[in-house]
Amino acid sequence: MSDTDLRAYTPAGKHKLPPLPYPYDALEPIISSTTLRYHHDHHHKSYVDGLNRAELALVDARKKENFTFIKYWENELAFNGSGHILHSVYWTIMAPPGFESEPGRCTVKEIVKYFGSFDAFLDQFVNAAIKVEASGWGILVWNPAWSHLEMLTAEKHQNLTQWGSIPILVIDVWEHAYYLDYQYNREEYVKEWLKLINWYEVENRLRLAMEGELPLVIGDCDSE
Repeated sequence: MSDTDLRAYTPAGKHKLPPLPYPYDALEPIISSTTLRYHHDHHHKSYVDGLNRAELALVDARKKENFTFIKYWENELAFNGSGHILHSVYWTIMAPPGFESEPGRCTVKEIVKYFGSFDAFLDQFVNAAIKVEASGWGILVWNPAWSHLEMLTAEKHQNLTQWGSIPILVIDVWEHAYYLDYQYNREEYVKEWLKLINWYEVENRLRLAMEGELPLVIGDCDSE
């Protein structure tokens, strides 16, 4: 895939639900086909639809110069847009059980550099995901402002973030992601889910994220 494909411009209101990179039953028995179909086709689609509605409503507001409902539509934009992004990452960093992948060289290097060891990172990731209040996400991000990885949790898609952070590895711990298969046992779901991680894709996303920049000082646009 070319850089053009990865960074394609999406006009307002034209976001689309990305197809799953595997069949609905591919993640069984860890995630059932029923859960996957419901999660992808309904929950994720609702975020895409909500994002498109918000963007088009804001287009209309700008045309009419009427920002009476700006607070509502900006909230919808943040919530649905963040949900769409995180779900899109979530599908890609999972692979069918038996798909053997190991954490890549860059991934291991950056994890050990910041978290001290891979086991320490994994322990923090599992506990962060299990202990998200109510529903939300456990998210490993690359923060280009500080040039290191960080672990975040989000009770809603757009909450408790760090501006500029790029999601690398995400786990959805909203109940719709696991309730049909694990009921209230989020801990079991999280620990079983680790077996689905596609470390090749995590490595790829980390390398792409590390190419980004987020300067915290004034730059010289004329410098070479």
